[in-house]
Amino acid sequence: MSGVNEIRASFLDFFARNGHAVVPSSPLVPRNDPTLMFTNAGMVQFKNVFTGLEKRPYARAVSAQKCVRAGGKHNDLENVGHTARHHTFFEMLGNFSFGDYFKDRAIELAWELVTKEFGLPADRLWATVYVDDDVAFDLWKKISGLPVARIVRIAGSDNFWQMGELGPCGPCSEIFYDHGEHIAGGPPGSPDADGDRFIEIWNLVFMQFEQLADGRRVPLPRPSIDTGMGLERIAAVLQGTHDNYKIDLFGAIISHVADLTNVEPEGPRSVSHRVIADHLRASAFLIADGVLPSNEGRGYVLRRIMRRAMRHAQLLGARTPLMWRLVPTLVREMGQAYPELVRAESLISETLKLEETRFRRTLERGLAILDAENRTLSSGDKLNGETAFALYDRAVSASTPTALQQRWSASARRRAPRGRDQARRRPRRCGLRCAKRSAPPSFSAMRPSARKASWRRSCATERRLPRSTPVKAARSSSIRRPSMPRRAARSAIPAQ
Repeated sequence: MSGVNEIRASFLDFFARNGHAVVPSSPLVPRNDPTLMFTNAGMVQFKNVFTGLEKRPYARAVSAQKCVRAGGKHNDLENVGHTARHHTFFEMLGNFSFGDYFKDRAIELAWELVTKEFGLPADRLWATVYVDDDVAFDLWKKISGLPVARIVRIAGSDNFWQMGELGPCGPCSEIFYDHGEHIAGGPPGSPDADGDRFIEIWNLVFMQFEQLADGRRVPLPRPSIDTGMGLERIAAVLQGTHDNYKIDLFGAIISHVADLTNVEPEGPRSVSHRVIADHLRASAFLIADGVLPSNEGRGYVLRRIMRRAMRHAQLLGARTPLMWRLVPTLVREMGQAYPELVRAESLISETLKLEETRFRRTLERGLAILDAENRTLSSGDKLNGETAFALYDRAVSASTPTALQQRWSASARRRAPRGRDQARRRPRRCGLRCAKRSAPPSFSAMRPSARKASWRRSCATERRLPRSTPVKAARSSSIRRPSMPRRAARSAIPAQ
């Protein structure tokens, strides 16, 4: 029992045998929760159950929840590929009690699962409790037999969970696995705790208080349990590695990437293999749940994820769209647990292929513009404003610089016009087209009618005209156009 699919099934079966209802994963787009962009934890679909707004026909539940953390408070995008355990998409295994059992049974079930069901050696396990949670501390000593030195008291947010500024909250208890002395890092609570030697594999949240607006915490009438175990992390432990990207699931995808690019997955370009494998999962599952690439909201985050992976495909030497060719491997590995992948396979493939084709075309056009302009410039000459705007119009909304953005940074930005040169090269059209070129990022969130009204007011103000003066009349006047504000000129425009 070491494969990802076996581990997931074993976790669900264990809790089903212990009276828990097996609840399917909820979509990545949360239902009835406008506070979240994506589902980022197993408890999201049970949020209203914990607060008492919703009743379910069961008091115990277990799930394998698909999660995305690529925006907002929980954003792991920048770390993906550079560490052993960061992902944009991951699976969270969890068991839940809605006013049924509490700390004693939660710790007992957790210890039985990791030591008997999964067979982890007890001498490699550590536990943490909140600094003043004496009950949890005593239960760990009694149930697990762990020495006091390996039950660590930790203060702060790492071991105290809150749903929000107000509402249910409570102390946490985390289980750590020691990968051994050959891996750098220190035990939980130590200055070196961020290393890879001691890895948190499970977090048990004891929701026993309610945070009130006056600052008080009062006991909940029915304390509850919410746990979360990263499937990728526990799979790495059970498969004998500290690196999530060495597990069987990622191994299959990365091997396929290596076959298509003829680049070995180990070595200086291993980051690109990891980024592609991780971002493929996030992109495919988001598309399967109805998110499509766009320039705003969830679609914008999806586009960033997709184009970051596509850039790394180019770094590996791929000359044609690559991502869509990996979809069958992903479906083979995860389609049994998530049938929505099978149903949406053709949509996922076509979306990835179309987006990567557009991405490559955008880069080619931008690089051609920059190369042609550079050939006409001598050392120290300035790049004209129209070319600068054209390049930024084609800039890609990836989280790290693309080849186009790198070359822009190296040459064009140093030559960007200032002062009067910038005024002479200001785009001549006003109204909506002018707005799209120089709008701040928040502009895309406005309604079309509000966009046009907002930018007509700003154009009239720049011309020193009364706000009631029609823009059409202003266009025909002989009033000289002032320079474009530098703030707007430097704004990064999401890719079209």
